[in-house]
Amino acid sequence: MSGTDMLGLTGKVGIVWGGGFGMGESSSLRLVEAGAHVAVVDLIAERAEKVAADINAGGGTAVALTADVTDEPSVEKALSAAEAALGPVDVMITVVGLGVWAQLIDMTLEQWEDGHRLNLTSFFLPARAVARSLIRNGKPGAIACVSSVSGLTAAPNHGSYGAAKAGMINLVRTMANEWGPHGIRVNAAMPGAAATPRLAMPPEARARFKECLPLGRPAEPDELAKALVFLVSDLASYVTGDNLRVDGGWTSRFLMQGSSSGSSGVAGVKA
Repeated sequence: MSGTDMLGLTGKVGIVWGGGFGMGESSSLRLVEAGAHVAVVDLIAERAEKVAADINAGGGTAVALTADVTDEPSVEKALSAAEAALGPVDVMITVVGLGVWAQLIDMTLEQWEDGHRLNLTSFFLPARAVARSLIRNGKPGAIACVSSVSGLTAAPNHGSYGAAKAGMINLVRTMANEWGPHGIRVNAAMPGAAATPRLAMPPEARARFKECLPLGRPAEPDELAKALVFLVSDLASYVTGDNLRVDGGWTSRFLMQGSSSGSSGVAGVKA
């Protein structure tokens, strides 16, 4: 049996929300590598179109779509277009989120609500739409999203983001329980620090990870993508409601461990 057959994704239809950039782009490419046909959905049309064009040029099958995942009609329209082009969706990955940086004492209501809209509503709406489709079509399926260590620990200076990610972890568990009887699995992959295109990380910042993380470096986008594809694959057929830590050992570190320089953490680089 080949590696792609083992994943059970050959011929399946996947949709990647946020699929034109960073972890989402890597997830789109990895799904196609595993044999799936993919709808690449992004807020910016040019990003989705480039990824889909690269996939099609390489012999895969992809369509590019545009959607605002915080807007229900936009989500429904994109899903309908994806299924019209490729057939009913089997698996979904969503890689959408953005840190809102401010201390709680200074945070405006708009910043608070933005953190939840961009990091929690942006998962709820696509996941619900895909689950409804799966149930309507009588199909089992799998859904995976990106959570964060900020949803497990305190989230100084990005409290809205941390609260939203904690909500996402809880929502994954609830979805897994409510939709499990329909054969739908729901899981999250949890990064700590990731070197995404959006997060500029100078060499001196990367160097600090050698002291404060067991693996000594931030994650690359493709490392999160591989975890997400695993979670929607047959290799994870009995995994649901889980928050898979892909954090380089971030959350395994002993609180008082310290380092040769006395540092016990890296500020401002949580995923």
